[in-house]
Amino acid sequence: MNENQPAEHASSSNLSQTPVQASEREGLRVYLNPRVIGMLFLGFSAGLPLLLVGGTFSAWLRDLGVELTAIGFLSWVGIAHSIKVLWAPLIDRAPIPLLSRWLGRRRSWMLLAQVVIAIALLGMAFTDPRENLGLVALWAVLAAFGSASQDVAIDAYRVEAEAKHRQGAMAATYVTGYRVAILAAGAGALHLASLENWSTAYAVMAVLMGVGFITTFMIAEPKVQVTQSTALFEERVSQYLAHTSHAGWRRSLTAWFIGAMVCPFAEFFQRYGKAALVILAFIATFRISDIFMGVMANPFYLDLGFSKAQIANIAAAFGLGMTLFGAAMGGVLVARFGIAPILLATAFMAPLTNLAFAWLAYIGPQDYGLIVAIIADNITGGLAISVFIAYLSSLTNTAYTATQYALFSSLMTLPGQFAAGFTGLLAANVGWIGFFMLTALTGLPAIVLAFMLLRMAHPDRLRRPGID
Repeated sequence: MNENQPAEHASSSNLSQTPVQASEREGLRVYLNPRVIGMLFLGFSAGLPLLLVGGTFSAWLRDLGVELTAIGFLSWVGIAHSIKVLWAPLIDRAPIPLLSRWLGRRRSWMLLAQVVIAIALLGMAFTDPRENLGLVALWAVLAAFGSASQDVAIDAYRVEAEAKHRQGAMAATYVTGYRVAILAAGAGALHLASLENWSTAYAVMAVLMGVGFITTFMIAEPKVQVTQSTALFEERVSQYLAHTSHAGWRRSLTAWFIGAMVCPFAEFFQRYGKAALVILAFIATFRISDIFMGVMANPFYLDLGFSKAQIANIAAAFGLGMTLFGAAMGGVLVARFGIAPILLATAFMAPLTNLAFAWLAYIGPQDYGLIVAIIADNITGGLAISVFIAYLSSLTNTAYTATQYALFSSLMTLPGQFAAGFTGLLAANVGWIGFFMLTALTGLPAIVLAFMLLRMAHPDRLRRPGID
């Protein structure tokens, strides 16, 4: 999968034509690009640990008789994905001894994170939650932090590795790999738990992280260019430090800290001004209703009376197909109509799908009800994935890809992930019908903010500094 052509060359070689023209010329051949193919396997590596510390983890605990309240609070282990912006600057700029010299900036962090995830999953596999729930929680926290770090590195690689006209294909193959991993960690783990036990299921998942190891060694490290405006922005930092009393290692450390921790955020706010606050608020609220649904989905199915096999076949396997269909449809709609109308449509659709699950709770464990709810939820989720990846990528400056993208993706999940810790208490007190009706209301702020974005920072008029 090695690709010798650097990303900035891919961009500069098309100066005489627009990205749309370049994309039309390539057609379906874009999916033969080595970097695009590589994203399929990196997507698998990124998606595998998500359910293993989320929905599948909840199903395991509930299957062993752990209370809903405890399951709700243990969902906080996934908060690592919502606070990854705190250490994303390290991934953006700090080298890993030996590894970075050998593999490069992005691949070295990918490999380290993948090793941490595999070790943590093995630790979960060989620990019984009934005997040591605290230790299982610690292993889950380690897996979540490794998963979040891998996401930061892979997201940065995806944005940097290819020019803008190939980003749609990069996102499509990434989502496909990611959802295949969700199937493996969802339906696959549930089937393994039914046939063998949960320890075997988690041990097999740890072995599957080998897909990430192999891909990381095979892909090429991306090369990016820094725009003149960004270079001048950081030059002002150097000039400021030259007039201070700092010297030697203190000056170097201060320069690194400002460049890594301050410049990415300052550049974003400088670029968008007051609209930056609306953008961040929209990102923070866009997926709240969906996150609430995801945490309690498997406990809901089990409590309603569905078997693990039904959950695996309908919610996981069939749901995967619906998500991929929604993602593919989203890619076509975004290409045809732009980001803004699809972003607005999914803002409306997401909370409405929670009402479909309220209806399912009302009719009981009927296969047709589960199928209808899964179709509504997963097609909407697939649409949201396509449009939101395109939207978040359009907001980044490639000089600070990892940090800025981590800021956006952290905000995307932090409010919902924190509040999700109380979903067990809510469901236990109001019942499943009331739970889904109340959580549908959490989607209203995103709808209001989406309309504000159309006036203040229209998504289809944003330009990304760096590779375009």
